[in-house]
Amino acid sequence: MSEWQKRYQRLAFDRPHPRVLRVTMNRPERMNATDSIMHRELVDVWRDIDGDTTVNSVIIQGAGNKAFSAGGDFDLIEKNMKDFNQLLSVWKEARDIVYNVINCSKPIVSAMRGPAVGAGLVAGMLADVSIASKKARIIDGHTRLGVAAGDHACIVWPLLCGMAKAKYYLLLCESIDGEEAERIGLVSLCVEDDQLEAKAVEVATKLAEGAQTAIRFTKYALNNWFRMMGPTFDNSLALEMLGFLGPEVKEGLAAHLEKRKPVFPPFSPI
Repeated sequence: MSEWQKRYQRLAFDRPHPRVLRVTMNRPERMNATDSIMHRELVDVWRDIDGDTTVNSVIIQGAGNKAFSAGGDFDLIEKNMKDFNQLLSVWKEARDIVYNVINCSKPIVSAMRGPAVGAGLVAGMLADVSIASKKARIIDGHTRLGVAAGDHACIVWPLLCGMAKAKYYLLLCESIDGEEAERIGLVSLCVEDDQLEAKAVEVATKLAEGAQTAIRFTKYALNNWFRMMGPTFDNSLALEMLGFLGPEVKEGLAAHLEKRKPVFPPFSPI
């Protein structure tokens, strides 16, 4: 284990190949939901990987066989609503997660099964090769919670699946299974559930054994599409954070906790 890996509490690391680093979001008891510690670690890990000369490619996955990541921990959401300084900290971290994934020079492969929501989904969707099992359920749950679709959605979903599909899924928070996600171009591949890990290792190994400069230059050039969408992303993220100061998120969180359909205010001042 590299020295930098010892700093991490919520992310686990192993090597399925000498030059492939597998990163596991490791809160299986909470379906790998993102708490404040994991959120911070999802910022830092891409910089550490970028600087590690022993790593040629990366796999990001969730621990266990039930979920990739079940989204933001409710405690973190509640803190965002009550503590302005906490909200600013989360805003900066959420911005840095997106840009650090984009700017990491090493190719990233995501392996998604079960719920894939929230900060974990950022790496899942922005990965250079995204692989979903047929049991994956990709959900951008922002508007259901009562905040704008910030995180990563506006920077990547329209590019992957087109504006019409992006608006449908982001406005309505409809769930997308792995097969439909592949059909509309939201993910690179869909595989049988029992083949997910093997396929991710196969793809990451090919990337790790390929021409490293050529692969990294190609990734850098292609990701300029995302960089051009930076202002749109920055705006969407700021609007998401603004929503944490309003009434809709209070009802959205209460409905989640009470396991009921939210009843949002019928009118908006804008």
